[in-house]
Amino acid sequence: MMLLTITLGLAVGLILALTGAGGGVLAVPLLVFGLREPMADAVPTALVAVGLSALLGAALGLHAGQVRYRAAAYMSAMGVAGAALGAWLGGRIDNALLTLAFALTLAYASTRLLLPRAAADLAAAPGGGRAAPCLLDPQTGRLRWTGPCARALGAAGFAAGVLASLLGVGGGFVLVPALTRASDLAPASVVATSLAVIALVSAASIGVILAGGHFGQRDAALPFAAGALLGMLAGRMLARRLPTRRLQHAFAVLGLFVAAFMAFRSGVSWPAPAGS
Repeated sequence: MMLLTITLGLAVGLILALTGAGGGVLAVPLLVFGLREPMADAVPTALVAVGLSALLGAALGLHAGQVRYRAAAYMSAMGVAGAALGAWLGGRIDNALLTLAFALTLAYASTRLLLPRAAADLAAAPGGGRAAPCLLDPQTGRLRWTGPCARALGAAGFAAGVLASLLGVGGGFVLVPALTRASDLAPASVVATSLAVIALVSAASIGVILAGGHFGQRDAALPFAAGALLGMLAGRMLARRLPTRRLQHAFAVLGLFVAAFMAFRSGVSWPAPAGS
């Protein structure tokens, strides 16, 4: 079982490094179907792996001067509030509905990776082609904090916190587009800042879950996270030699199949049509 846990974590790290997709998006299905963990137990286990992987990436970005630590701290603070809400909701939603919610989230994240190239290029432009509310001051090199800027970044951080504690996903597929559209930061800075937020929010979410006594199979968390870290390091070396866009498409197709399978296996009872 230990070897299987490490192997599944390794797969998560590899795909995270090769595609840039949120680690939890793949981690939770592997835990649910590979290790037979209930959804409520898979969430904190996935968060440990996602949080540690993001922490490593954020540390590398901080060393390179790419992390906007004020923005990361503010978004993380909002994420803590979101994590509390997500944990509260998670304790009141049954396993079937939680699995279905994750399947829908996975389908959304996968669909984003299948966007046409032109749409992806537009989304990657500062402000998404519009005037961004968070602009860099050319004299200080820091973000200019305005009301619209605070609202945009705060909403993204809050959403990431809810998703983290409720579904065990890092929220990168929310944070990266939000930072891209709301600011004129360079792509490397967007990714590094997003990873810093994911690491902090994941840690807060784990704390909230532990405080509520909902951390299930703790024995699987560390070996799964260790495998994810090894996979990420290996994937970073492979990523330079492999076509990133094709890998993203392959992951997106796999994600849609997994989402459909999870929705089918969720056990949710759909209401019968009227008159049947």
